[in-house]
Amino acid sequence: MLGLTGTAPFCHQFQDGVYRDSIVYFNGVKLGEHPSGYTPSRYDISKKVIFGKPNILAVSIDPSEPEGWWYEGGGIYRHVWLNIANQLHVAPWGTYVVSTVPGGNVASPSMANVSVTTTITNASAASLSFTLVSKVYSPHNILAAESEHSGRIGAGASHDFAQAMKVDMPQLWSVDSPQMYSLVTTAVENGQAVDRVKTPFGIRTIRFDANQGFFLNGKRVEIQGVCNHQDFAGVGIGMPDSVFAWRTKKLKEIGCNAFRTSHNMVADELLDECDRQGMLVMDENRHFGDTYDPKTSSGTPAADLADLKELIQRDRNHPSVILWSMCNEEPLEGSDEGKRIFSAMMDVVHKFDNTRPITCAMIDGWGSGISTVEDIQGFNYGPGGYTAYHFSRPTTPLFGSEIGSTVAARGVYVRDDADGLIDNYPSAPPWAQTPEDTWQPIASQPFMAGGFVWTGFDYKGEPTPYDWPDVNSNFGLLDECGFMKDDAYYYKARWQDTPLVHIFPDWNLNGQEGKPVRVYCWGNTPRVELFLNGASLGAVDMPKYRHAEWSVPYAPGTLSVKGYDVNGNVVATETEETTGPPVAIKLDTDRTVLTADGEDVTMVAVSVVDAQGRVVPTANNFITFQVAGAGHVTGTGNGDPTNHQPDKGSEAPVFHGHCLALIGASDKPGSISLTATSPDLVAATLKLSSTASTFNATTIPPAR
Repeated sequence: MLGLTGTAPFCHQFQDGVYRDSIVYFNGVKLGEHPSGYTPSRYDISKKVIFGKPNILAVSIDPSEPEGWWYEGGGIYRHVWLNIANQLHVAPWGTYVVSTVPGGNVASPSMANVSVTTTITNASAASLSFTLVSKVYSPHNILAAESEHSGRIGAGASHDFAQAMKVDMPQLWSVDSPQMYSLVTTAVENGQAVDRVKTPFGIRTIRFDANQGFFLNGKRVEIQGVCNHQDFAGVGIGMPDSVFAWRTKKLKEIGCNAFRTSHNMVADELLDECDRQGMLVMDENRHFGDTYDPKTSSGTPAADLADLKELIQRDRNHPSVILWSMCNEEPLEGSDEGKRIFSAMMDVVHKFDNTRPITCAMIDGWGSGISTVEDIQGFNYGPGGYTAYHFSRPTTPLFGSEIGSTVAARGVYVRDDADGLIDNYPSAPPWAQTPEDTWQPIASQPFMAGGFVWTGFDYKGEPTPYDWPDVNSNFGLLDECGFMKDDAYYYKARWQDTPLVHIFPDWNLNGQEGKPVRVYCWGNTPRVELFLNGASLGAVDMPKYRHAEWSVPYAPGTLSVKGYDVNGNVVATETEETTGPPVAIKLDTDRTVLTADGEDVTMVAVSVVDAQGRVVPTANNFITFQVAGAGHVTGTGNGDPTNHQPDKGSEAPVFHGHCLALIGASDKPGSISLTATSPDLVAATLKLSSTASTFNATTIPPAR
């Protein structure tokens, strides 16, 4: 921050996430303790800094007691910041921006009202006069509105100051056009800018209707969402910022428009990406009441709720956030005690934000307890109960807070119970549903606002339906490395308007000649026709929300499907071919230029191909990676739920034709060369580079 003049600066050390029970020491002095591994912690070190000499920050952690029931990792896994400010400064998370459009939900408004509340802190020993300057900049960085306020604040005090502005012809934030404005807040003392922060925000309207679902800017938008935990192949829970961007992009590619932060406060950088890419967010709190146990027991108080306060204050300026979720599947959810705790939590939310509805993810007790006070009813599973609940409570908006939980291991088409590999023909645990039985009750009933599929990506922990040797879940539409499973195509066909057909299994079934093969087809075209080696195996109507299926005697060659529109025109095709043996390695990435900050990574998809360049789905070669120049191998993975290869290393086995390498940049710019080798395969080389970071001392910091 700016303005280190006249008096000693105000300094605080800020940790975005440490898992967990952290104790922080500075120059040998204990600053404090923080129990949660998901919420940030902040310590004032203004009087403890030794200027001109080295200062030592030490953090002790103990991750042995879980907060959840999935893989939670351990250590400092998010950013750590040293924030330096003038004694007069904008308080951390001290800006709150609310935009409204006259007339409510309007697609193209002529004007928007922007109200800003700024918390100013005076950490000095004297009362100070100041001027607060707030400027709003358009998505194209053009000044759109400004306001000034002069005031005085007492010694050691913090105070909120309100300002109101109007923005003409606002560009609205939406899932298809996520236009972002910026509020630049400057505190001026004696004519000099002493602090300045930048707050990104969006102008948009939201509304949930009990009969018609969710509306964004006056238009009904079906919530086509997924739930996700916060780990990824190669890096565990310590995700670089670029992984958040990449994962969000992968979800958008399959038509996903919403993200549930299961079941905790997530990294702020993930919400930044949801803002930038147009992803709606169900923002979920970790603990129900004042507890750090995985589940809340009877008698738990709800008087402090400090972590919830931080969640709301930090995330309230993100236009992507459309729902505050207080908890997930709590034993008390249907009880009067659950109602008491939830009501106290709602009071806290309303103190810091009253622009979004409050909900939770309930798996039982619908209609009682929490249901009697929350704004919107969420259903975890139970699709058979949607209609009855709607007719019994016709004024309550409904959505699927957690749906699906179909299990599949990418590329597997013969179930292998001995090795812990579940096939891709749709199946689900007794409490869950297949894609068809998940989405039809949502999409066919307009009063359902949409839903969040469990899950977008596979994650470590909760192996289902197998225990060891499985080490991660099988629920994802994408595997742990982001490669699409067959289930993903069902949702992509439902969530996008582009004609699509997809068939499975792959057509490398050596030794199965003449035996019947169950061929499945997901798609969204009215009619589909299957061909084997050019001969038609029959055309059938594609039932809405369902699938087409054939029994095909296996013969090597080409299996293909055509999708027809209502006029009989071919509008979509897909082909599975019997490939040759593995011959070479292929490397692909969507980013070849990295930032030389020691943290940036690019995801490199590794494929084993035959002589014609086709991915060999039966390949399981072991790949070794070498990096030359200004980079390194950050980690690897392959999406195999039984894979015990270390994530941190320079080699990985291919799983059904693919694996993933995360290539990181050093803190020095330069060329990076990745080479992938394997015995009996032609090696591949990928040229990358890194450039110097654009951050400098004049960069306006976010309102952290």
